[in-house]
Amino acid sequence: MLMALLNVAFLPSKFVRMILPPETKSSFLSIRSFNVSSPTQCKASIKNSNHSQPIILRRSANFKPSIWSYDYIQSLNSEYKEEKYTEQSKVLREEVRVMLSNVENQLDQLELIDLLQRLGVAYHFNEEIMNILDNIYSMDTCKRKKNLHATALEFRLLRQHGYNTSADVFVSFINETSNFKNCQSNDVEGILSLYEASFHSFKDETILDEARDLTFKFLKEYLTKKEYNHLSLLISHALELPLHWRIPRWEAQWFINVYERRQNMSLAIFQLAMLDFNILQTIYQEELKYTSRWWKRTGFAEKLNFVRDRLVENFIWTVGTNFKPEFGTFRRVCTKVNSLITTIDDIYDVYGTLEELELFTQAIDRWDPKTNDSLPEYLKVCFLTLYNFVNGLAYETLKEKGYYITPYLRKAWADICKSYLIEAKWYYQRHTPSLEEYMENGWISISAPVILTHAYFLIPHSFNKEDLVYLKDNYFDIIRLSAIILRLANDLGTYKRENETGDIPKSIQCYMNETGSSEAAAREYVKSLMYTTWKKINEEAYNNSSLSRSFIDTAVNLARMALCMYQHGDGHTIQDPEIKNRIISLIFQPIHDE
Repeated sequence: MLMALLNVAFLPSKFVRMILPPETKSSFLSIRSFNVSSPTQCKASIKNSNHSQPIILRRSANFKPSIWSYDYIQSLNSEYKEEKYTEQSKVLREEVRVMLSNVENQLDQLELIDLLQRLGVAYHFNEEIMNILDNIYSMDTCKRKKNLHATALEFRLLRQHGYNTSADVFVSFINETSNFKNCQSNDVEGILSLYEASFHSFKDETILDEARDLTFKFLKEYLTKKEYNHLSLLISHALELPLHWRIPRWEAQWFINVYERRQNMSLAIFQLAMLDFNILQTIYQEELKYTSRWWKRTGFAEKLNFVRDRLVENFIWTVGTNFKPEFGTFRRVCTKVNSLITTIDDIYDVYGTLEELELFTQAIDRWDPKTNDSLPEYLKVCFLTLYNFVNGLAYETLKEKGYYITPYLRKAWADICKSYLIEAKWYYQRHTPSLEEYMENGWISISAPVILTHAYFLIPHSFNKEDLVYLKDNYFDIIRLSAIILRLANDLGTYKRENETGDIPKSIQCYMNETGSSEAAAREYVKSLMYTTWKKINEEAYNNSSLSRSFIDTAVNLARMALCMYQHGDGHTIQDPEIKNRIISLIFQPIHDE
């Protein structure tokens, strides 16, 4: 399947277009000297009318209730909240810091950095890691040209951390007959390293496309030999999904268990990784309990019982996107954003009539609760919950940081509702758009612009006044590219379910309708678009010097999270055993030393 990804096709240029709301008067304001009062909380309730109303036939997706009850979430507790574990972690961190300073061989240094990253603890040693990579980057690498593993690992880590490194370092390993040279056929570790490195390619680096093709064939054949060892486990894992496309926290949980069985395992590193995972898990549990209480207060599960109750899944998206302790505010607020998106998405996709959806879209665009008398009661409840949430967040940001962000948040919500309305009209008109037309709207309707606009103001970094013109008039390229990955991954994962329940044509059907191709061929084409977009994300993340590294990582991780959430189907909606087990391992179940 991955072989088909090599059939690269560039995304149409019109994908960058979008639907804009009317021009907002305010751009970016610093108002520290103003006296600000807290926002007014508008309230609505569902009322029973005594007047007879015509019966409206509404669709139903028959969503299953959440498998995680409110009481269960509120009962979460962990012994790893105790101070003794925090102190143990501090001691182990210092021991590992000494290891980093004492390693002299460059390949050993690279392997240790890679190990710490995969175990999820590298963020404790950012300064030490950057110093090591600075030294390696500044030195002559000609001595390692005959070592494929060292060359590929160095390339991957340097490019990942933003160093100017060329793919030409692999020329000596791949000849014109599409074969390996200067490395033995039994150098499985080196070939696996090259395979992982190839996913960091840019759009014009054909040598890395070729490398990925060759290494995929080799590794797949290697697995047929049924040599069950540590290396074959890593190969099987990589062929399922490359490391560059994986969520750091889930990778840490998986790799800790793998590392424990390695013969040359460092006990200090293993214990640090295990403790750190469990300590962070206690943080996530408290954040989930907080957002669960908020979700219960909205009353959506009772008042809007046709929507998906997916609070835990909405929270998991935020952990996958930013797992570090200092991103707690981001996770708490963006869980609310995700939950509101899921609710509004179900209103447009399942419950609302076209007339109601047009009225609701106009209400979001006007952003004035006084003009909502024309809305049915269930939409008033939804609108006012969203209105109070956005205004409350804007008020807190203004109070704490002195910035007026309401226009940017309003625009993002108006954009997504307008894109939802377009899709609703397609449904009622039984219109099958072209793939270009679909994607032009679909990268907005998939919700990444809303999520990442909020993220821009929530993650710990300074706002850049010059950058905000893109949020006012358009979106950053990294947002658009992340959104395209999210859209394509979503379509691949949800296509079967939504095709059965009756929804608008998605990218697979649009391509089939345009070209007359089979479903299998359409799925492979969508995967090729996804790989092309990943190359563009790599280049944008590598070259963008304006946006903060934290925000770029957030956008890239959102794309990764899409691949993981929809890897085995509609993990957000269906609550299948695969995603259930992943959630349990990440949030509910600590890792124990066996």
